[in-house]
Formats: sequence, structure tokens, C-alpha cells
Amino acid sequence: MVRKRRHQKIKETKTEIAENVDQLLRICATSPEKNISKALETQVEINVIAEKLRNLELNYVNKSSDPETVNNRRNAATIERFMNWVTSEGAKLESCEICEFPGYELGLKVTKDTEFSSLVLAVPRNLILTVKSASNSAFKHLIETDQLLKGIPTVALSVYLLYEKFKGNSFWKPYLDMLPDSYSTALYFTRDELEELQGSPTLENALKLNKSIARQFAYFHKLFHVSDDPASRLMRGKFTYDEYRWAVSTMMTRQNAIPSEDGDHLETALIPLWDICNHANGTISTDYNTEAQRIECFAVKDFKAGEQLFIHYGDRTNADFFVNGFVYEDNVHDGYWLKLGISKSDPLQEKRNDVLSRLTLEPTDRFFIKKGAEPIDGQLLAFLRIFNMNEEQLDHWLLTTPLDQLENSKVTIDAELDKKVWKFLQTRLKLLQGLYKTTLQEDVQILKRKDLSDNRKLAIRMRMTEKRIFEDALKYVNQRIAENGK
Repeated sequence: MVRKRRHQKIKETKTEIAENVDQLLRICATSPEKNISKALETQVEINVIAEKLRNLELNYVNKSSDPETVNNRRNAATIERFMNWVTSEGAKLESCEICEFPGYELGLKVTKDTEFSSLVLAVPRNLILTVKSASNSAFKHLIETDQLLKGIPTVALSVYLLYEKFKGNSFWKPYLDMLPDSYSTALYFTRDELEELQGSPTLENALKLNKSIARQFAYFHKLFHVSDDPASRLMRGKFTYDEYRWAVSTMMTRQNAIPSEDGDHLETALIPLWDICNHANGTISTDYNTEAQRIECFAVKDFKAGEQLFIHYGDRTNADFFVNGFVYEDNVHDGYWLKLGISKSDPLQEKRNDVLSRLTLEPTDRFFIKKGAEPIDGQLLAFLRIFNMNEEQLDHWLLTTPLDQLENSKVTIDAELDKKVWKFLQTRLKLLQGLYKTTLQEDVQILKRKDLSDNRKLAIRMRMTEKRIFEDALKYVNQRIAENGK
């Protein structure tokens, strides 16, 4: 009788899980929300269903046969097993060791003085996880038959990562044990934590990401329950929302691109050992050695024994890094993408568009405001000048060649026009600055509070980097206005 009641309970739980997955799919399949408030409401609905699923899965999902995971990547035994694995498979780690660093969790510590451009680590292809790895497993059938898995390598690799995690005898287990059990990506943010990004375009991106991943989870949950291949049978009893956001976050924070074996294209990859390195300003110092068929990483500068070994992830903004779950406040490549466009109701629209086209600029585009003392580049300046021209000025520039003076901030095209340009930009920057609920100075004080979650701190630091960009840009624009007024 007890067994029968348990069987009935499991059956009811399965039905309830399926109903919630269907509801999640319906919510996430809707058109994009018209504004941030609506998008936040959708996020609340997603969170409510995710919490329901989390509670239901505690009673249904069979974890008893899961391979034992250590859930402590900083454990010395875990690190030792990982290093034994990578070195036995041909990886090299020169004059470095895995170590814990405050504010970074794990990283690589230099054990002896290392010169710039010295080889510090190498990872052979057989240790690199790619979609091709999945194609050599029982997961192959799903990749070949499902359009989503076939079309988006990052998605395929995320799901395959879970397959390897669940199957119990994975070649990749030492690597899986070294991965964090949770992340600071937007997928782990509560609504309140996300709302700290109010005013930042990063909020819209985070909400779109959360909705997309929830939709993917619901899609795969249904796929695994209607498919009868070996991989689906394994996945259906273990695939949960929490597991999927973990896998996606692993990809978001660790993915890279390497050449395929035939050199014909780039493929998405997870690179054990190399992905323990943390980021700093510099230049790309990692390359793929096609002859040796391995990733090679070289010292980006001279390092002293005891220092943390940093690499450069690329010339990316903090908005890009936020997707990876961190903010780098000393980022010399930081900036803000400003969206501008010519209104269709503008009576001079056609002429403005014609001048823009001669500079290969679009009527609606995003322009990069750089961090630092020289924030406004030539393309943005040219667009603003064309945007603010009267008909006589537009007619002049339609007949003038070349147009490169429009991009030159050191050339005054017309004193009144340039005055309008800088005033317009000043107004736009102040409007964007006013979208935030707090000032930069207030944020500094808020960060001193002891009750803030790590995610909330990260969101506050993200908006602070944008506010600093606005402060630099306004300082520059105000200076140009002052010069123009002389």
C-alpha cells in the first residue's frame, strides 16, 4: 500500500512538473515586452514557476544514482585529482599552481619569476570539450536530429555538459568537479537584485537572457520526455531548471573558440585548466598551435613569484563582462553604447540619410562612448553634426567631398552647428544619467553596507562603471561647450 501511494505521488508530481513547464513555455514564448516594467513582471512569473519546479523536483528527480560531486573546488584533494588528470592527458603548467585568491576564488599563482611571453600553460585538444566531443557519444543522436542543438553550438555544449555530469563514468569528471556549483551571472539574480540595474541597458539584456534560458529549459524538458534515445532517457530524470542555468552559466563564463581539427572553421570550446586564469588589462596571449594541436598560453607580462598570473580576455566592456558574472573596474576598454537615430517624421530625413550614407553610417545606429579623457569618436561626432544640420548645411555637404572633416573634432565645421552638437549631446547624456535612481556618490556609500548580497554588489558596481563613463563624457562635452562659447 505504501509503495502504491508513493507511485501515485510520483505520478502526480510528474504531472504537476509538466504543467508548470508548459506554463513556463507559454510565458517565455510571448513577444518581447514593451518596456522594462513589463519585462520585470515577466521575470517575476518566471521566478515563481522556477521555485515551484525546484520544490517539485526535490521530491521527483532521482539524485541517488548521480555521480558524487565534491561541491568544493577549493578542496586540496579535488585540485590534486584535477591536476593529475590534466597532466596525465598531456597538459603542461609551467612555474604555476592553482591557488585561492581573495575576491577571485581560484586562480593561478606564479611559483617562480616568469618573463613576458614565456609559455605558462598548454592544453592538448583531447582535453578540450567541444560539440565534436558530444558527437562521439550517445548524445550524437540528439545533436543530429534537434534543430536547436544543431544550430546553436553554445546550447548544444551546455546540454552535453549536463549529460556528462549525469552519466556517472565521465572522462570529464575531474573537470566537472573543478567547476563552481553556482555563478554570479544574471541567471542567479532575484528581481530585487536585477532592479539595482535600473537605468542601465544591462538590465534589459539580463531580462532577455533570463527569459531565453527559461524558454530553452522548458523546450528541452519536453524534448527529453518525448524522445526515447539513450541520452534523453538519462536526461529526463535529472534535467532541472537549476541544472540547466548552471550549465549555461558555465558556458557563459568559460566558453572560447578554437580552430576545428581541419582548420576549416572555429568551434565553441571549454578549456580545462586555462579557464582557471583570471582577467586583467593587457593583450591576448593565448593561441592555438595547429602543429601541436593544443592551446598555448604565454605570460602577458613579467610576473614575480607569488603573484597571481592574469591573462587578457579581450578588449571588452564591463557590460560584456557582466554577462560573465564579473565587473572589472580598471577596464581600459570600457565604454557605453549610445543609440541614436533620425526620426522618420523629420522633414529633412532623406537628406540627412543621404549624407550619412556617404560616410557609411546608418540612419539608426549605436555609437561607442569611450571611457577616459577622449570619449567621443569621429563617427559619433559626424552623426551628431549631420543630425543637427539645417537644410542649407545638408545641401552643402551633399555636394562636398571628401566628408572626413565631419569626423574631425579639431576642425570647426560651423561655430553655431558645433555649439548645437555639444549642447544636444550634453542634454542626452544628462537624460541618460538621470535614469539611474542613485548618484555615483550615493552608490559608493551603499556599497559600504554589510547586508548586501554579492549579486546586489555586482549590479551596483556595474552601474557605477557606466556613471563614471558619463561623468568623463560630460566633463569633455562641457569643456567643448566652453571652448565654443569663446
